[in-house]
Amino acid sequence: MSDEITLYESQWLGLYRKGHWDYARRPNSDACVGILAMTDRQEIILVQQYRIPVGKPVVEIPAGLVGDELEFQSESLVETAGRELLEETGYRAGKVELLISSPTSAGMTPEITHLYYATQLVQESEGGGNASEDITVYKIPLTKLRQFLSDKQSEGLLVDFKIHAAMAAAGLVF
Repeated sequence: MSDEITLYESQWLGLYRKGHWDYARRPNSDACVGILAMTDRQEIILVQQYRIPVGKPVVEIPAGLVGDELEFQSESLVETAGRELLEETGYRAGKVELLISSPTSAGMTPEITHLYYATQLVQESEGGGNASEDITVYKIPLTKLRQFLSDKQSEGLLVDFKIHAAMAAAGLVF
């Protein structure tokens, strides 16, 4: 029997307490994937979307929750990574390998983020996500990535740290 107390729970987010600690959790998923995707021409595929909690557009690696939708509950982590990459960017990966798994924010949520490296990419569509997402897709040469991210920050956008974490885990220098 768990000593967890539910303080609040909606369809997408819950607030819980164990002992003296309050934390957030998604009722439908405790895992997410992030995908560092690189083309054969050494271009990194990034996405940008407006994120309500921070009130700004964020430049990110493609990412998604694991098992949060009924039809995808039986997917493996790597299958989710491949599907999210295709949905968000329009690219299908011939090779997807795990880079690292780590707590997303260990003091706030039990969620684990699994970062993948996707290569052997084939573009099948323009991407852009599903009907509830408004995603812009970028294809940035690795040699221009640092300047691209700096420019986006100068424009007032936020840059997700998972870009840097995935690059480091893949051993890529930019």
